[in-house]
Amino acid sequence: MSLVERVRDVFPGLETVEALAEHRATVLRFMETSSAICAVEDSQIAGILLFSKEASELCFLAVDPDYRRQHIAQNLVASMLTQMEEGKDVSLITYQENDPNGHAARAFYKRLGFSEGRLTEEFGHPAQEFILKR
Repeated sequence: MSLVERVRDVFPGLETVEALAEHRATVLRFMETSSAICAVEDSQIAGILLFSKEASELCFLAVDPDYRRQHIAQNLVASMLTQMEEGKDVSLITYQENDPNGHAARAFYKRLGFSEGRLTEEFGHPAQEFILKR
C-alpha cells in the first residue's frame, strides 16, 4: 500500500482515507485469488498489477515513480497475459484523451496493442475503455 500512497493523486477513487482502506481490502482479495502481481526491485515494491481472469480485465496498474522507464509495467502486463484465457480480449479503463494525467498511460497501452473503446466514467471521473484484441 505504500506504493499506492505514492501514486494515489493520479488515480480517481483514492482521494480519501476510506477509499484507501477499501482499496487495501480489494488488493487483499486479489492476492487471495492469485490475481495480483508485484514487481520487486532493490527490496522495494516497484510496481503492482491487479487483474480479473473472469472478466478478462486489467483492473489496476501502478509503477513507483522512482522505477519508471525500466519496462516494469510492460513486464507486469506480459505476466498477466500469460494467466488470461488465450484468445479472449482483455480490457481496462483509463483516462480519456483530454486528461493530462492520462497521456503516459494511454501511450503505454497503445504501444502494447490496446485500442480505444467506449467512453465511460470511473469513480465519478471521465474515463475510457481500452481493449487488447487477442
